[in-house]
Amino acid sequence: MGPYLQGILVGMTFAILMGPGFFALIQTSIHRGFKSGVLLAFGIFISDVSALILCYFGATQILGTDPRENFLFSIIGGIILIIFGTFTFGRKAQERSDENNGNIETNTPKPYIYVVKGFFLNAVNPGMWFIWITVVVSISANYGVNNRAILIFLAGVLSTILGTDIFKCFVSNRIKKFLNAKVMIWMNRCVGIILIGFGTYLIINVLVDLETMISLYDKLFSPD
Repeated sequence: MGPYLQGILVGMTFAILMGPGFFALIQTSIHRGFKSGVLLAFGIFISDVSALILCYFGATQILGTDPRENFLFSIIGGIILIIFGTFTFGRKAQERSDENNGNIETNTPKPYIYVVKGFFLNAVNPGMWFIWITVVVSISANYGVNNRAILIFLAGVLSTILGTDIFKCFVSNRIKKFLNAKVMIWMNRCVGIILIGFGTYLIINVLVDLETMISLYDKLFSPD
């Protein structure tokens, strides 16, 4: 199996992971349209490429392999996700007048806003960094100094991720005609809760270390 095909298989695996970017992508495509969803996907893609480059050139020395070692990174990422989730939860949808066929009216932000949002939604997710660190370690072990094979493999991964994200946007946009304003509001709330949940988990995960707490409890209260 060639490196490009291997990259496609890895990319397909990443494509089904349901992180905060996944839910934001679906929600944006339905709420704002196909083009806005693609812009968000492009921001996620740029974030993936940037993270991959940083990991390949030594970010593994900055980010530890244990998530608990990245306390500040997880706290900041969690706060940003909670902010995104709060705004998404409170977003309202208004119905257009009859002459506009009952579609949902939205005040569309500037295109670059979606790119920036996609970039940061992906970048603040520690899980994304650990995935790319794993990829970098794996390809270094498999291909060694064969830079050409590494580039072909990564091209397969990245092109698959971008392609599947655009496909998600297309499918999501196609089903929006079956949704009314009330459904859109509830979808915003669900996605907002999911993003807030991810952010809260990141913060709690580094603040509450059960193994450490149990060990401390044993030291304090175990009879000598």
